[in-house]
Amino acid sequence: MENYEQLKLDNQLCFPLYACAKEVVRLYTPFLDPLGLTYTQYITMMAMWEHREISVKELGRLLWLDSGTLTPLLKKLEAKGFVTRTRSLKDERSVTVALTDKGDALKEQAASIPFKVGSCLCIEPGEAAALHDTLHRILARFSGEGEDGQKQ
Repeated sequence: MENYEQLKLDNQLCFPLYACAKEVVRLYTPFLDPLGLTYTQYITMMAMWEHREISVKELGRLLWLDSGTLTPLLKKLEAKGFVTRTRSLKDERSVTVALTDKGDALKEQAASIPFKVGSCLCIEPGEAAALHDTLHRILARFSGEGEDGQKQ
């Protein structure tokens, strides 16, 4: 396999990123189950706690989710009473998502989750900060932004 070193899993950047992401998401499960949230619903709620009201298009951009994934997810969060969805009066193609009081109250229960998950990871705070910065730099390039967050 000398001519195919590039195809070994150990030589890939994508594989450890994928495997780590999968395992980190799995760590959230015991903390999210009592809230009745999946990981994807949790990150959606984090965006909602931050923005309170946002268009579906902008929410999808923030979460790196397409409408085919986001729409059913938002329907489930709406059924749980955490958000509402309304069509824009100005542009019926645009849907706005708003946080409800019940959804806002969930924030208190979720506040300790990042610390709980962080304590499960075997990584020093400085390493975590460096990894966070590196991953955000890569994401910025995928979105066409420079390292300063500005469109190129």
